[in-house]
Amino acid sequence: MSMTFSGQVAVVTGAAAGIGRATAQAFAAEGLKVVVADLDVAGGEGTVQSIRATGGEAVFVRCNVTQEDDVRNLMGEVIKTYGRLDYAFNNAGIEIEKGKLADGSLDEFDAIMGVNVKGVWLCMKYQLPLLLAQGGAIVNTASVAGLGAAPKMSIYAASKHAVIGLTKSAAIEYAKKKIRVNAVCPAVIDTDMFRRAYEADPRKADFANTMHPVGRIGKVEEIASAVLYLCSDGAAFTTGHSLAVDGGVTAF
Repeated sequence: MSMTFSGQVAVVTGAAAGIGRATAQAFAAEGLKVVVADLDVAGGEGTVQSIRATGGEAVFVRCNVTQEDDVRNLMGEVIKTYGRLDYAFNNAGIEIEKGKLADGSLDEFDAIMGVNVKGVWLCMKYQLPLLLAQGGAIVNTASVAGLGAAPKMSIYAASKHAVIGLTKSAAIEYAKKKIRVNAVCPAVIDTDMFRRAYEADPRKADFANTMHPVGRIGKVEEIASAVLYLCSDGAAFTTGHSLAVDGGVTAF
């Protein structure tokens, strides 16, 4: 399927590593100009270097998605550098809570909700006016935890349910403006975040593999492919959708 992206512009948050980096690279491989955004300067610049090394075009902008001034500046740099915005992948997120709901702290709640919910809302707030010029698409990173329960990750699950709520609402509000808004919902993906969580206990890694009916965890490239599909002309009739890329987890 032709993606028909050549010459267009995408912004990717949380692009210093993992799913964000893989998606930025995939966008660039399809001919897009990519604005790489992250708090991690070294990682973000590394993503840009990897794109340029294969002939792609990209720039890095440091951005804390919880800060309105940073997000406003990010979108300003998109227009200053490339003159337009066609696609946005709001991927920046954190996962730090492990415990029953009543054991969570206010600091954990504020941190998770700040990045995962406020960050997505702020990004869309400043992306949508730019997309009005010619239409386009937004994809937000939710999670299978946003499609059901996630025991011992209640705050994280609530944040991802909220991302899906923001996605669906924006999709309806902008459906007649040629802007599509969807979410991608990964299960466990092989990222640095996953390795940090499970490297201390191999039994947890074994569980992460077996919890997926396909018998393995996902690859970052598989999420990137889903994001590109949701941005492509092939998904022109798809908006307000939460796409589970989960090895069959939500089929139960």
